[in-house]
Formats: sequence, structure tokens, C-alpha cells
Amino acid sequence: MIYIAQLTLAKMLTYIIFIIPVLIISMIVQWRFRSKFSRYSEMQLGSGFSGKEVAQKMLQDHGIYDVQVMSTEGQLSDHYNPQNRTVNLSTDVFHGRSVAAAAVAAHECGHAIQDSKRYKWLYLRSEMVPVVSLTSNLLQWILIFGILLIGFTGNPVVLSLGVFGLALVTLFSLITLPVEFDASRRALLWISNNQSVAFSIDERQQAKDALWWAAMTYIIAAIGALGNLIYYLGMLIGKDTR
Repeated sequence: MIYIAQLTLAKMLTYIIFIIPVLIISMIVQWRFRSKFSRYSEMQLGSGFSGKEVAQKMLQDHGIYDVQVMSTEGQLSDHYNPQNRTVNLSTDVFHGRSVAAAAVAAHECGHAIQDSKRYKWLYLRSEMVPVVSLTSNLLQWILIFGILLIGFTGNPVVLSLGVFGLALVTLFSLITLPVEFDASRRALLWISNNQSVAFSIDERQQAKDALWWAAMTYIIAAIGALGNLIYYLGMLIGKDTR
């Protein structure tokens, strides 16, 4: 019980000092990203191409003909599935003819290009998805049980498992960064140089701005994951050195 009280006073203070600012910044970045996306969703492409057509053109320009462009439910649910080789665009992006729709469609096609070139970070992230998904679903309960167990019995085994799970989630977040940045780089390179869809200078800058703010959400997520890992690792080490 004394140990639990010590954790509450000392460790929670550390949590407040580090994690709360990250959460605040994350909310600001998410708000800014959605604001940008909403703004650029209202700016129609001069070419009149839809997100689906932009995706198809980009794939064709890179000699990729075995990837299907599909519509999926949800908002900002766009993703590339390397398992069945499909670019899945949310309804607004699939049918939209805006700068935002084109930027998102091009970004997801960037992942398809990564797949065709066997980009190592994409393959590593794909291999981790099943394990990380299972770990994420159980992690909260493992950590709670681990804290209670270490507080009442001093046994660190469960909390150690929780920290290991957090390490996997953090590693996944860090690996996601080069995957997403590279996909955006490929998208912007195509938007700037392609001949099949003529983007104006303003449209190129707007697409770059939209993808930049999207990238910021991944950076904040990685920082938050790393902060959580440091916090619980400190709790575990603190138990071992008390």
C-alpha cells in the first residue's frame, strides 16, 4: 500500500508533466489537420479529376496495373492493404474532386508504389500489424493488473509484460514514420511532375500543406507512445531500485 501511494504521488506527477502537454499538442494538431482537410476539400481541382481517377492515373504512371482502387466506408479511413493489393479510399475521397481528395489518394498510392518496390519499412510494419493489434487490445488491462500486482505483492512479472507490449507499440509507431513520410514524398513528387493530371502551382502547395499536417499526427502519436513507454518503464525500474 505504501508503494502504491508512492507511485500515485511521484509517478503521477511525472505523467502530468510529460504526457498532458503531449495530449494537448495532439489535440491541437488533430484540430489543425482536420481544419486543413476541410478547407482543401472545398477547393476543386482545375482538372476535375476525382480521387479515384487520380489514384488510377498515379498507379498507371508507375506501371502498376494489379492494384484495385476501391471505396470504403468512414471518414479519413483511407488506407492501402498490401494483403489484397487494394487502395481503399473513403467515400468523400473516392468521389471527391478536391485538392484534399487528390492529396489523400496520391498518398495511399504512394504505399502501393512502396509495395511494388518492396520498401523494407512497409514490409516490416505489415508484419507487425497482427501482433501490435492483439497487444493494443490487451495492453490497458495488463498494465492495470500489473500495477495492482506489483503494489500488493511486489511481483513485477505482469507489469514487465505490459512494458514489453508498450515497447512493441512504440516501435510500431516509430516504424510508421518513415513509411508515411516516404508515401507522402512519392505522392508530392508525382503531383509535381506528372503529365496525366495537370496540377496548378497553388494546388501543389495546398496538397503539400495537407500532407504535412497529416504527417504531424503520426509524429505526435509516436511521441505519445514513447512517453507512455518511458513512464511505465520508470515505474518498473523504480520498483526494482526502491
